[in-house]
Amino acid sequence: MFVATLCACFSEPLQSATLPVSSALTPSQARAYAEVIKLRVPAARALLRTEDPTNVGTVLVADCLEMVEILISQDAKLYSTVLEAQNKRLETLEKAPQSPLRDYSSAQLRLHQAVLQVVFEHEVQGAWNLRQAYQQMQGVSKRYPGFLPARKSLGMLEFAIGSLPEGYRWFLRLLGLSGSVESGLQHLRAAAQRPHDFQLESQLILALVEETYYRRSNETTQLVTRLAAQQPDNLLVNFLVISQNKKLHRTDHALAAFRTRPTGSSYLPVAYLHHMAADLLLYQGQFAASERENLRFLQLYRGQHYRKAAAFKLYLAAWLGGKLSAADYYRQQIAAGGRTIVEEDTYAQRFVEEKSPLHPILTRARLQLDGGYYQEALSTLKTFSTTSKTTLRDQLEAPYRRARAYHGLDRLDSARYFYARTIALSKGQAPYYFAPQAALQLGYLHQSAGQMELARKYFRQALQYPKHEYKNSTDMKAKVALAELD
Repeated sequence: MFVATLCACFSEPLQSATLPVSSALTPSQARAYAEVIKLRVPAARALLRTEDPTNVGTVLVADCLEMVEILISQDAKLYSTVLEAQNKRLETLEKAPQSPLRDYSSAQLRLHQAVLQVVFEHEVQGAWNLRQAYQQMQGVSKRYPGFLPARKSLGMLEFAIGSLPEGYRWFLRLLGLSGSVESGLQHLRAAAQRPHDFQLESQLILALVEETYYRRSNETTQLVTRLAAQQPDNLLVNFLVISQNKKLHRTDHALAAFRTRPTGSSYLPVAYLHHMAADLLLYQGQFAASERENLRFLQLYRGQHYRKAAAFKLYLAAWLGGKLSAADYYRQQIAAGGRTIVEEDTYAQRFVEEKSPLHPILTRARLQLDGGYYQEALSTLKTFSTTSKTTLRDQLEAPYRRARAYHGLDRLDSARYFYARTIALSKGQAPYYFAPQAALQLGYLHQSAGQMELARKYFRQALQYPKHEYKNSTDMKAKVALAELD
């Protein structure tokens, strides 16, 4: 599939070479956009001041700058101001002469509005703007098939919509939207492989999509590591290096990148970096340091997402560190504020509502596994034993953690055994994520072994479990995996 797609991309006529000059950013606008990607907002803003504010490229880059600021800060106080500025920019674009860049910018700003409205709880308006943005981007791609920035955004939209779980289908039908994983990937690959003003952004989006849904983590990590070496002043790429190493359970590498990240007043503050660092330190058992980083995150952060998750991790650091009064305080903070849209927050809220105590051995093993310390996790798990009082959750978690440890150590027969045991013990009814995740991982293992029917069986089984903490992400991954097999 990949080779066919690659060939198709390069067999298309390179119509972008014949597009008018207005389809490209000016050198100063391109430098400003590069600074936005580096999260060097003051430098980007200074460069834009030298440009005509009504120029299409200036309008687009200025909006990208403000989007980066508000999405990273999650500051609701900026929402109305940014939305009003976007409406004025859309009016400016309507008055500009038609060109690929003008039409693309109009669709992109509409997409920006949709994202902001959803993030800041104006879902109805956001859904309407998403529909408009999607239709506009389709129109731009049809009118200018060689204009690669439009294919970048269209590909991202098609893939995102096409990979949504079945539970969202009624909503998409209501909006008249239909996506395609395959078509989305074709557009993204075309945009990532050929030079244009937004090629780096296209490459990063494609890499993250392939990493998240096709488990191409090593390739994505290699890309962002190479980019970080080429651009040591790029905080966004550094962020991705930390994130990718964290996903690959390479805690030492992730912490090293965090400690050598570019800092200073020339960069936009990224509070979430401290939240990630707190996790990494928790994996290592550095409980006091983890607590400090999450407190720093909450001090800097203006948004409502990840607050419950941060409070939960603060609870874990205090509880495992023997600070029981602090642990009790942080546990109360989980329910005190924040939202439950992000799965991390949903998990934290569920922990509070169920009032089910965590098992210290299984919790320590989970953190060691998340950090990539598989042998240490197995040693920890050997000290766990069930009794007549062991909860169903703990009975399921123990074999699941063993499976993850053996999987990380590449002892795949043992991993398969304990994944299957987790599924069998759950009896298809337990409202926890262990069995659906075990089914997903068995699907991946059988897919890697070339056993496609067994892979399909387990991917479908992963979709069948009722509501659990990570249902959205589990279902999306299983659905994409099935699409790849078919």
